[in-house]
Amino acid sequence: MKIKHGMILAAGLGKRMHPITLKTPKPLIKIGNKNLLERAIELLINHGIEEIAINVHYLPDQIKDFINKKKYDAKIIISDEKDLLLDTGGGIFNATRSFKKPFVAINPDTLWNEAYSNELKNLEDLYFTKKSPCLLLVNKNLSFDSSFKGDFNLYDDVISRDNSNKFIFTGLQILDQGVFISVKDKVFSMNKIWNYLIENNSLIGKESKQKFYHLNTKEMYDKISNLRNY
Repeated sequence: MKIKHGMILAAGLGKRMHPITLKTPKPLIKIGNKNLLERAIELLINHGIEEIAINVHYLPDQIKDFINKKKYDAKIIISDEKDLLLDTGGGIFNATRSFKKPFVAINPDTLWNEAYSNELKNLEDLYFTKKSPCLLLVNKNLSFDSSFKGDFNLYDDVISRDNSNKFIFTGLQILDQGVFISVKDKVFSMNKIWNYLIENNSLIGKESKQKFYHLNTKEMYDKISNLRNY
């Protein structure tokens, strides 16, 4: 079975990227010859995703114009959060309401490339084997940004959170609408969902072997922009 639906989180304000994001939404920042959103969309489409929901809030018309001009070979739905920013969990839940089957959710802050294709396939295989929500994690030793403290631990595909955590969330996960069934809030973080799943030993993960590049500050943009072959 192949997952046919995807969701991209593109509604953030990108304040730590000022002054770049004063006039450009963060997902449209270019690294090399592609912007962040373009990298995320291509990873999904190359995997066989046929319908993609993208949430927007800050400078949304620029993102909409970019998508319209590209004419991607996938149906793209815009989930507009112009009136209320819904946070990560609320944004995913709202944008994927029409998805009756599992979907891939992806954060474009990571520099996605072709090397992640096999890892997405492995994550999908794990999802259908275990039938549980799953995250792609990376050892913090592989992070270009050495300031990350770690989000999770991973033992035999099961994710936990402890006092000391060795793994970082890459921004790639596979979910279904069922994970939101007990949530009553409109605005909420995915951490609320993850913590609930962890308490029930039902959040699983795969380890990425890629060097992890995450664009979160202007300083990191300057460093990553100087890299070759990206």
